[in-house]
Amino acid sequence: MKKITILLSVLITINIMANAQWTKQTSGITKTLNSVYFTSATTGYAVAEAGIILKTTNGGTNWVALTSGITSNLYDVYFISKDTGYAVGALGKILKTNNAGINWTAQTYGTTNNFFSVYFVNAYTGYAVNDAGGIYKTVNGGTNWTVQTSGTENSLFSVRFIDANTGYVCGGGGIILHTSNGGTNWIAQTSGASMNLFSIFFTDANTGYAVGLNGTICKTINGGINWIAKKNVVTGALSSVYFTDANTGYAVGIDGTIIKTTNGGTNWITQTSGVSDYLFTVFFSDASNGYAVGENGTILKTTSGGTTDLEENFTGGQTNIYPNPASDFVTLTINDANVIGKEIKIYNINGKLVSSEILKQNQQQINIGDLSNGIYLVEIKTKEWTEKQKLIIQR
Repeated sequence: MKKITILLSVLITINIMANAQWTKQTSGITKTLNSVYFTSATTGYAVAEAGIILKTTNGGTNWVALTSGITSNLYDVYFISKDTGYAVGALGKILKTNNAGINWTAQTYGTTNNFFSVYFVNAYTGYAVNDAGGIYKTVNGGTNWTVQTSGTENSLFSVRFIDANTGYVCGGGGIILHTSNGGTNWIAQTSGASMNLFSIFFTDANTGYAVGLNGTICKTINGGINWIAKKNVVTGALSSVYFTDANTGYAVGIDGTIIKTTNGGTNWITQTSGVSDYLFTVFFSDASNGYAVGENGTILKTTSGGTTDLEENFTGGQTNIYPNPASDFVTLTINDANVIGKEIKIYNINGKLVSSEILKQNQQQINIGDLSNGIYLVEIKTKEWTEKQKLIIQR
């Protein structure tokens, strides 16, 4: 009975590992983290309530607190280089660092409204938006900020530019604003949504996305001339959207929600976050490495774009693997004589190829004695089909 209990516990642990698309990191705080930004594969920053700024230099393995000089909430962080960055937040706070976060200095802004988002198009020109419809612009690296005419008093939650002149803002009541002249004029676009939109992102000059309440995702393919709202993609609020290429994007939100698209937003698939905390921002440093931050000091990381080969759809239905779990040897029986000469590949949970062998017959024994305990993926490909099956090694 004891051996059975131990085996079940190990298998449950292995299965949890296999399904963990995102892993929780240790932030060292319990305050709500509102934004995260990486300047390289290893160096990143996160901002939180109470003026907290965290930094990592090893890809999130460790996070250390920096001195911001304020105690009010910070809602967004953005870096224009490895050394120069900005953080904005409550009571009109705009902070700047020129030395990778060692020191932060307050900027001149002229408002006490809450800033929710900041974005720079180059070393000198940047924009920040707030909860009173304010759009502020700097042309001297933040030494001075001047207010622009937005035409709205709705809260503005996110600002994004695709070049020096063309930018977008989204906010309360489904509002989306567009400028083609660096903010001299802002024109309201028809989003197709009536709910608050919290985040906006463009993958090119024409294609953009905005997300908000009730799982709403708006998309344009013509620079915002038309937006199509896809509602209730999930049941709860979505607070942030980020794309790593034209087709692959992510959105996060309430109750630990993380969704992913690989076809430009036509379909969105729920990923396993492993938490129930509200997630406020998602950011990717490259196509594979991504971060999401939220309530209770939550920082999540993926190194595989949120998926593993073990979670792909298996096709073919041609292969039987036994025993499974296995210890030193496993037998493959394949219902196709044409597999002779094909290669069997075995990958570990991180997607690394750990073993390969040429099939000499359609029933073949494979030696797995040199592989450690864990979950693996066995893959066989022919011209007609591809088979992927999980293999558990347990001794």
